[in-house]
Amino acid sequence: MPAQGVAVTDIGRQQRRASRLVGGLLLVGLLLVLVGASVGSTGFDSVLNVWHDPLAWQIVWDIRLPRTLGAWAAGALLGLAGAVAQGLFRNPLADPFLLGSASGASLGVALALVLLGVSPFAADWLVRVGLTGAAFVGAVLAVLLTLVLARGVQHTLRLLLAGVIVGVVLGALTSLVMLMEPEVMQSMQAFMLGSTGFVGWTSWLLMVAAWVVCSVVAWVLSPVLDGLSLGEATAASLGLPLARMRVALVAVLALATGTAVAQTGLIAFVGLAAPHLVRSVTKTTHQRLIVLSSLMGGVLLMGADVLARGLMAPQELPVGVLTAVLGGGYLLWLMHRSTRSTAGTGL
Repeated sequence: MPAQGVAVTDIGRQQRRASRLVGGLLLVGLLLVLVGASVGSTGFDSVLNVWHDPLAWQIVWDIRLPRTLGAWAAGALLGLAGAVAQGLFRNPLADPFLLGSASGASLGVALALVLLGVSPFAADWLVRVGLTGAAFVGAVLAVLLTLVLARGVQHTLRLLLAGVIVGVVLGALTSLVMLMEPEVMQSMQAFMLGSTGFVGWTSWLLMVAAWVVCSVVAWVLSPVLDGLSLGEATAASLGLPLARMRVALVAVLALATGTAVAQTGLIAFVGLAAPHLVRSVTKTTHQRLIVLSSLMGGVLLMGADVLARGLMAPQELPVGVLTAVLGGGYLLWLMHRSTRSTAGTGL
């Protein structure tokens, strides 16, 4: 078969794999929604039993469903941000928090706690709005500070180093705030470990709206990520306005990460692992990768949230801890497999 025919066949095979992966992720997501609506503080309780119990149905509708769907929305935002970050920096180890957004959000919440003197997951909606806004503003300001230090988005390596510096400095400032005001330490711990337990319908709608906006913009700008994967010179030779499009991609990264962190706290490894899992199944363009990574991130976080509620019921694990353990284990296995593969080739 001619080389061109082999290439066409391979492209068709990858497209079929991508389509099957979309169907599989949607099916798994739907099943996890049903399971998530069935898992409460006492463990698993079939959602079919709530139809004849108004009180049980109210618990499902007001607490379990928005929490489960909120976990999907936060995971979808982080998965999308991870795909954008890895494409923008041309680094498979890049994650959504690389530009300092997580440290900025943590500092914003710490300062708000000092001023308000309350828990980050308090029931009062005014408090929730204030802390959510503080986290989002902190994340966005951290990204803007990174851009200032990097003198724009023209140099990827400088942007990467600036993000690391901003993250370290703002993280140190957050620790200093907690040291000076020890009463906020317990509340900050809840935020830094991550939780979907207080996500309501309003938070879910906010995250879904942000996901739609970020998905559309990232979809439109995906050719830039494809061009960057071939190198800076190749991308420039294609006539792409790299500077303006990089700014837009950084804005997508900041909006997606800031919105997810503001609603659920710091949840590690979802944005890093989701694109890796997609690439392990199919090789595709960034246009499809962004969609698949969003779906994968939503399924990962929703599954982790269900496990966090059900593993030790009635006690609940912090979902951020569970994703860190599972994601870290997956990446260690991935590195081990890559090392064995390299050793096998004699390189």
